[in-house]
Amino acid sequence: MAKTVIAFDLYGTLLSTESIANELARIYGKDEAEIIATQARRYQLEYTWRINSMGLYRSFSELTRHSFRQATAEIGLELSRDQEERILDAYNGLDTFPDADKGLALVSQTPSLKPYIFSNGTMAMITSSLKTSPSLSKSGTTFSESNIVSVDPLGVFKPDPRAYRHMGEIAGLTHQLEKVWLVSSNPFDAAGAIAAGLRSVWVSRQGTGWIDGLGGALGVSPTAVVGSVEEAVREIIKLDGLD
Repeated sequence: MAKTVIAFDLYGTLLSTESIANELARIYGKDEAEIIATQARRYQLEYTWRINSMGLYRSFSELTRHSFRQATAEIGLELSRDQEERILDAYNGLDTFPDADKGLALVSQTPSLKPYIFSNGTMAMITSSLKTSPSLSKSGTTFSESNIVSVDPLGVFKPDPRAYRHMGEIAGLTHQLEKVWLVSSNPFDAAGAIAAGLRSVWVSRQGTGWIDGLGGALGVSPTAVVGSVEEAVREIIKLDGLD
């Protein structure tokens, strides 16, 4: 029997991008750190959408670097080269959300699931996170290099449909994209997967329900909406009749 494929988004879904604030606080103090962390994440995502629209490409690591440069500059703070490298090193060791740890534990206990990491990040960023993230590094053999999918070889970012087709191809489901599940806390990602023919579970940790305006305009919504990664895995197990 074929295994159920689950593609986990990494940044913001398994890894908390807000946890970079701990390193930022050591440099700038707590209040400034929270502002920088929030704004850098905003610009990081904005850059991927803008550069997709331009038909250009720079790696996620490069865009991340420049997002911190803009975030610090706009509140009048200096960012030295040494400080920048400290921040980027810390970014490759972000910690997981607690519910992500529980979800991955459930995956490891369910042989009928085949998990992947599917990310805008480069392979170097992803593999570094698997080794250095305090919690993700303890996930054992859940993820290996063979089930890490980066958009970097394509030169486009999610939600470009080519990214999702690439995920399906790596999973051996090129002509059966509907058999691939995406788990993501990013609305653009959850909607992009559906638009490309995959199924998706959107993780709404704020408990708002699906209120994405673009999704409403397009008539696109996730297959399911849940409050945690653990719930996402349980929902997929239920919907695919694996329990």
